[in-house]
Amino acid sequence: MFQTDATLIDAVTIAVLLIVLSPAVGSFLAVLVDRLPRGEDVVMARSRCRSCEETLTWGDLLPLVSFAVNRGRCRHCGTKVPPWLLAMEVAALGLAGLAVALWPHGWPVSVLVVDVVLLWLLLALLAADLRWMRLPDVLTGALLGVALLRTLLVPSGDPLQALLGSGLGVLSFAVLRRAYWRVRGREGLGLGDVKLMAGLGAFSGPLDLPLLVLIAALLALAGAGAVRLMGRSLGATTALPFGAALALAGGLLWLARMLTL
Repeated sequence: MFQTDATLIDAVTIAVLLIVLSPAVGSFLAVLVDRLPRGEDVVMARSRCRSCEETLTWGDLLPLVSFAVNRGRCRHCGTKVPPWLLAMEVAALGLAGLAVALWPHGWPVSVLVVDVVLLWLLLALLAADLRWMRLPDVLTGALLGVALLRTLLVPSGDPLQALLGSGLGVLSFAVLRRAYWRVRGREGLGLGDVKLMAGLGAFSGPLDLPLLVLIAALLALAGAGAVRLMGRSLGATTALPFGAALALAGGLLWLARMLTL
């Protein structure tokens, strides 16, 4: 499949726009991660410093630039800005650049847009679980929608396989959650993880679903080992952000697929 010159120019324009806008998207994702678990408005509420409560102007919110100009501190009270906010902007930029670099140029440019959004959602879910041990329904629902849309756009996509993978992902984790509760008498797998598997299962499909879960389990074990090496104790009841491992595994599965095209 070959693209016309006009189509190629349009694709390049969209790719550039995705990269240019990605730090701003990363900033918005940080807002979602910070506010959704608190039950705060993410649309109409003005941005404020959580230390001094001063309203932040557009100059305080310029992605990447404001952090550098203010040396990572609030312009009003001098409180240090949490580094993870900058990390979200940088990560969103990096993911957009990676998607553009790996995009198969014979594919519709709509797939590139959907892939970038998919990676951004996985980033937000990872950050939310690491920060709050929660996976907001807005994000898990959006991931499912994007994963199903991607199946319709990718040349080799199979919507039935996506729906089957989604159903199997939710069912398997729901059964596992219930079984753990009956055996141990306490929650061992969050409901957010079950909801997350709807989107991840739709993306992976039934055949790659076991691989995705295996990767996530290995990542979680590696994370637990890193925590132990840092001197923190882990017990049988210690909660771990498995949703973050699942989100990262989804990103790695996407990367593996793109590299093998």
